[in-house]
Amino acid sequence: MQTPERLDGRALTYVGIALLTWSSAYAAIAYALASFTPGEVALARLAIGSACFAVLMLVKRVPMPALRDWPALAALGVIGLSIYHLCLNTAETRVASGTAAILISLVPATTAALSAVWLRERLSPRTLMGLAVALVGVVVVVLTSGKDVKLEPMAAMVLVSVIACSIFFVGQKPFFARNSMLGVTGFTFFAGTLGALPFGLNLPHALAAAPMSHIGALLWLGIAPTFIGYIAWNAALHRASASQVSSFIYFSPPIAVLIGWVWLGERPTLLTLVGGVITVGGVVLANARRRSAPAGAVAATPAKQN
Repeated sequence: MQTPERLDGRALTYVGIALLTWSSAYAAIAYALASFTPGEVALARLAIGSACFAVLMLVKRVPMPALRDWPALAALGVIGLSIYHLCLNTAETRVASGTAAILISLVPATTAALSAVWLRERLSPRTLMGLAVALVGVVVVVLTSGKDVKLEPMAAMVLVSVIACSIFFVGQKPFFARNSMLGVTGFTFFAGTLGALPFGLNLPHALAAAPMSHIGALLWLGIAPTFIGYIAWNAALHRASASQVSSFIYFSPPIAVLIGWVWLGERPTLLTLVGGVITVGGVVLANARRRSAPAGAVAATPAKQN
C-alpha cells in the first residue's frame, strides 16, 4: 500500500527529529576531527550507523531491497553517503564555518530542481518564491551570527556535498514504492560504508590513540545524526515530496544558533532573529497549499462552447 504524499503532522515530526539530530553533527564532527582524519570520521560514522541498521533489520525481519535495485541503490549510497560525508568532513577542516553553512543551505533548491527534472514534481511559483525567501533568511542568520564567511577554492568541496546530498534524497524516493523504507535506507548505508572504507583504513590505530571524549563524538555521530536522523528523514521523504521535505533544511542554521544560545550562552543579535523569522516565513510559503475552488463555484462555471 502506497502512502499518500502529504506534509502531515507525522511527516513534520520526522523532519523535526532529523533536523535536531543533524544540527548537532557539525559540532561533533569538528570535535572528532581533533583525533581523526576526515576519512576516518566518515568511515566510523557510517560503520556505526550500518551496524545499527543491521541489528534493526534482523530484529524486525526487514527484507533487503529487490535484487534488481541493488546496483542503483549501491551507487546512491556511495554518492549520497560516502562522497557526501568525505567532502563535508574535509571541508570542515579547510572552509570557514559561515561559508559552509550558506553553501549547504543550497540543498533545498538543488533538490527541488532535481525533483522537477527527475521525479516530475511540479513546483509552483509560490514554492520557488518561498525557497528563495528562506535562503535569504539563512544568509542573514549566518552573516549576523559571527561566523566567518570567505570565498575560497575549497568551498567547492561543500558544493560537491550539496549535489551528492540532493541526488541521494531524490534518487531514493522511487525505490520506496516497491521496497521497505528501512530496507532501502539500510542497504544504502551498507554500500556507503564500503565506499568510505579505503579512506579510513587507519581507523583502528586512531581509535587506540584517541581520548574517550573523541570516541564518544564518533558514537554520537553514528547513532544520533546518522542512524536516527536518516531513518526520520527517509520516513518523512516516504510521506511527502522531496522538494517539500528538503525545504526544511533551511532551518538548520537557525537551530544551530538556538543550540548555541541555550548550550553555550551565545546570544543572537536582533538581525539574527530577524533572519530566523524570514527563514521560517520562506519555508511556510514554500509549503503553503493553494486552496481549491469550492465545488459550487466549479459547477456554476459555464461549459465552454465548441
